[in-house]
Amino acid sequence: MAYISFQPSDFFNTLLYDGNNSTQALTGVGFQPGFCWIKSRNNTDNHALYDAVRGATKTIYSNDQSAEVTNANGLTSFDADGFTCGDANIVNGGTGRIYFSLSWKSGTTTGIDTTGSTITPSAYSFNQTNGFSIVQYTGNDTAGAKVPHGLGVAPKMVLIKSTSSTNYWVAGHASAGFNYYAYLNTNGAWTTETTRFNDTAPDSVNVTLGSGGNTNGSGGDSPFIMYSFAPIKGFSAISQYRGNGNTDGPFVETGFRPAFVMIKYHSAGNWYMFNNKALGYNPDNEMQYADLGNAEGTTDAIDFLSNGFKLRHTDTGYNANNETYYYIAFADFPFVSSNSKACVAR
Repeated sequence: MAYISFQPSDFFNTLLYDGNNSTQALTGVGFQPGFCWIKSRNNTDNHALYDAVRGATKTIYSNDQSAEVTNANGLTSFDADGFTCGDANIVNGGTGRIYFSLSWKSGTTTGIDTTGSTITPSAYSFNQTNGFSIVQYTGNDTAGAKVPHGLGVAPKMVLIKSTSSTNYWVAGHASAGFNYYAYLNTNGAWTTETTRFNDTAPDSVNVTLGSGGNTNGSGGDSPFIMYSFAPIKGFSAISQYRGNGNTDGPFVETGFRPAFVMIKYHSAGNWYMFNNKALGYNPDNEMQYADLGNAEGTTDAIDFLSNGFKLRHTDTGYNANNETYYYIAFADFPFVSSNSKACVAR
């Protein structure tokens, strides 16, 4: 029996493209994105994140604590089969600049379940099929406040950013526990702190917030944007693994051949990002760092296999002996498919 009744590329896709220093409509995503993450592969630039809830041209940076900026030359529209960019270097510069993008399909913009919620979102888009939602809200400085996510099941990873202030990004991950948090824009360790998520795991309706300005401040801290992810068997996986400090590293079963994996050490270490198209074959799966603007790294760190991924390097950032790592992964191809095609390693 197939894990999912759809193909992963119906809801998530990676795309590589060359900049042209002009207006460029990028196609081949396969759907109209609701969330795009774009980074230059060969230049030192910020990671540019855009979503349909805040609106095209509204940019935030995963590697930087800056407030949202409006850039009319950045991503300018979400299109039926991709997105259009202006000539900003961060998304579409010239002179040999090359880029990768990650795109998620969003969904419903009305009818979110607010049972038990104490914060009403100002805008949102949620998709229960692919376990992804975008919620914009205003904080209230109150510990235990609840903001709805729309997924119908508890999300296992949450990313929150104040769009009007320079507060750090806050990440929560179920395997770390929501009594811990990490900052997406730094390499700091996961830390215990009640003011981020009130030491409370999300439930099937709400994400619980602490009273801190990074997730629930009022006044100049608001509004916030919250990205929530729930694992969908055959499409996404959100869990942990233990490193072994060996080039014959741990195998992590996901139930699919990955298109994208992001890994964060429990202790201090970068947020490592790997996608299936740069360069796109084992062992050359080039890396980016969500918390850094660096150009793409070339270390042979990971293999993408038919039902998961395997670490191939001893870097402490993702494979120290007997250390804990948290990850989120999205599928290129499910191990068991609805179209009767066999999944193989790359």
